[in-house]
Amino acid sequence: MPLPLFPLGTKTVIVFSFLVLIWGFRSCHGRIFSFKMHHRFSEPVKKWSETSGAGKLSPPQNLPEKGSYEYYAALAHRDRLLRGRKLSEIDAPLAFSEGNSTFRLSNLGFLHYTTVKLGTPGMMFMVALDTGSDLFWVPCDCNRCAPTDGTTFSSDFQSNMYDPKGSSTSKKVTCNNTMCARRNRCLELGSCPYMVSYVSAETSTSGVLIEDVLHLKREDKYQELVEAYVTFGCGQVQSGSFLDVAAPNGLFGLGMEKISVPSILSREGFIANSFSMCFGQDGVGRISFGDKGSLDQEETPFNLNPSHPTYNISVTQIRVGTTLFDVDLAALFDSGTSFTYLVDPAYTKLAESFHSQVHDTRRPSDSRIPFEYCYDMSVDVNSSLIPTLRLTMKGGSQFAVVDPIIVISTQNEIVYCLAVVKSAELNIIGQNFMTGYRVVFDREKLILGWKKFDCYDVDDYTNFSENPNSTNVPPAVAAGLSNNSTPKSTKEINKNKSNQTSSACTSYPHHTTPVNCFRVLILFSLILFTLSDFAGQFLALHVL
Repeated sequence: MPLPLFPLGTKTVIVFSFLVLIWGFRSCHGRIFSFKMHHRFSEPVKKWSETSGAGKLSPPQNLPEKGSYEYYAALAHRDRLLRGRKLSEIDAPLAFSEGNSTFRLSNLGFLHYTTVKLGTPGMMFMVALDTGSDLFWVPCDCNRCAPTDGTTFSSDFQSNMYDPKGSSTSKKVTCNNTMCARRNRCLELGSCPYMVSYVSAETSTSGVLIEDVLHLKREDKYQELVEAYVTFGCGQVQSGSFLDVAAPNGLFGLGMEKISVPSILSREGFIANSFSMCFGQDGVGRISFGDKGSLDQEETPFNLNPSHPTYNISVTQIRVGTTLFDVDLAALFDSGTSFTYLVDPAYTKLAESFHSQVHDTRRPSDSRIPFEYCYDMSVDVNSSLIPTLRLTMKGGSQFAVVDPIIVISTQNEIVYCLAVVKSAELNIIGQNFMTGYRVVFDREKLILGWKKFDCYDVDDYTNFSENPNSTNVPPAVAAGLSNNSTPKSTKEINKNKSNQTSSACTSYPHHTTPVNCFRVLILFSLILFTLSDFAGQFLALHVL
């Protein structure tokens, strides 16, 4: 961006405002060049303004007498106004041009998705939001990508394919670009290649790096449109979960590496080096680039690995119901993993403490269900009897888990499970534990912040649809149930259970609180999913 002819401020009260910069330098011949500097309301500037017709630069008619205290006070006041206006524009967070609403989609792995506009002319993509990885990629010049027709998700949104030749602002990333990590293969291919493997079995994406415009807008009353050039992956070959269950139209990496979009936006001066994600209990959330959170939020520091920085934090204690025990574990806060994973001994301590306080009958293990601790929902079930779960983070801040369980409903039975999975290697705080919170990923202060939050309760509420179902992106609903499904209380669920019908407690409006309904109950219908289908989807969605 070119520098303005007249900069917008100074830092002292008695100050000269600037028509021309003083610029002096000594050449190889010892010559010195200098220019005069005038303050904004000096006589030379007045005369220049009058003769040039630069009306915007004309001084105010009621400017106090030159040299008086009032004169310099007026200059300082004007300087504060201009500087404040400029800073408010810079400090305003950024959202995607189509809005910052996000949606948890049950038939796409219970991840949060949003719509982004990319290229010129702008093309829309429905991408999964992933704080556990860095690269933003979309399907492009595909050799192997997710099918666009005849799938369970094809009716929910339009799946697009990025075409570098179809965008007038598209550029190839050259071999000498700092974003090009695989330079050893770059020269032979002519374009910078990329290849990313994920924790999910045989899940990966590969292709070439592209630079193009990402369309954004300011989250203020002016809603200024912003075009930011970002580096992303032209995903030519996808494998594993990307072919059927997760992110069929692209993945938006939000990690800390320099290639991630938050890193690019902050490096280029568009935003503060921070962003937030809100995970609503109804499956509708929001993402805001540049958001640094609030003074009353809970916080904990990141465990920073300079060679590969991630949003990794430390948990020091876990409270399950009335049981409290110490732990020493580092865990990744990962919006790209549907559920939470813990390694032993923390997993066993948590699960056994939970089991010891549950009054319902535990079900035998079932290979179709990935959760180990599952229970038959009794007729007189009461959500207050489900053990609560709270994590104590490094520094002492408390993180109360709003939704520690998941409910699976079929025509014949209703089962609830502790939604934590035993992990062999990694501790991951998955998306299910983030429900009900606005989570701040402050990369400048290197802290994670969180606060219980209604994702609709924002200053610029008008930016959001009052009815999630009115958007082009479907809200999270239980598979096989219509968008018009209404929330049901536990009593109603038990009544329907006795009648061998399927029930749901999801897709309720943000202002509605279901009675005794375990807050958010993610239910499945036999119409579209069997339990084995669910297990297959779940196991495929350990995306980092």
